[in-house]
Amino acid sequence: MSIQTTQQLGGTFTFPGTEITVHRIGYGAMQLAGPGVFGPPKDKDAALAVLRAAVEAGVDHIDTSDFYGPHITNHLIKEALYPYPANLTLVTKLGARRDDKGAWNPAQSRADLISATEDNLRNLGIEAIDIANMRLMGDFIKPTASDITEQMETLADLQRQGKIRHIGLSHATADHLEQAQRFAPIVCIQNMYNLAHRDDETLLDTLEKQGIAYVPYFPLGGFTPLQTSALDDAAKQLGVTPTQLAQAWLLQRSPNMLLIPGTSSVAHLKQNLAIADITVPAHILAELDKIAGPAYAEGLQKMVAARH
Repeated sequence: MSIQTTQQLGGTFTFPGTEITVHRIGYGAMQLAGPGVFGPPKDKDAALAVLRAAVEAGVDHIDTSDFYGPHITNHLIKEALYPYPANLTLVTKLGARRDDKGAWNPAQSRADLISATEDNLRNLGIEAIDIANMRLMGDFIKPTASDITEQMETLADLQRQGKIRHIGLSHATADHLEQAQRFAPIVCIQNMYNLAHRDDETLLDTLEKQGIAYVPYFPLGGFTPLQTSALDDAAKQLGVTPTQLAQAWLLQRSPNMLLIPGTSSVAHLKQNLAIADITVPAHILAELDKIAGPAYAEGLQKMVAARH
């Protein structure tokens, strides 16, 4: 199935200090696993079809992790796409482990990170990880202060061994970035960011100045989906869906913003890739800027409390 986009997937971005250039709209593989990102997909053939359709459409940046499933998404990626196209960049995350009930547990020690690296290499069928993001722990909603010396020493060692080509951070603060840069160049940061949750405005601007990619997760709100009349009304004006508009806003926010929308449906994949064709005019941007506020933050806090 061929999917065409007139704006070539949002243009391109080159990770700093690398020869890796990707389209700004990529694909996130998390939704390919079963419910709760645990276990196999309901429809394996559909999952394989989505991966193949994404690459056929020009997607050259796939985000994954061996703790999705666990191991499930990496196995699917290998089955669908191996041998990989020469221009395909695979980005994974290290730092967590799932137990037999699906809980997300920290796995941050040197031994944990070495083991996770080997798992990713084996399950993806690769000799080196293009980009490994160190997924830091802490508060569910936003990153919290911590010393990441051990983690970064380990990743820097793995980079010198050739098992990791480049390093990124996930769920990180500006201080984490400064700590990490003492050990190795950082090419990207993956944090929670969307129309309503914009704690990272200053960090995003800092990264743009340094040419470091910013990859937002939960771009549509995550476990508390974006539901606002302002977004709905603006989407109607432009003739697009609210989810398309929320992602188009991200793409337009900053040139170092890379999107990795996930889906287990080829039809939904087509909708996601079409956001490259959406230009958000200034008067609608002004309306969307009113969405962020304390009400969303309060909703997140209630959601977290209910999960514990």
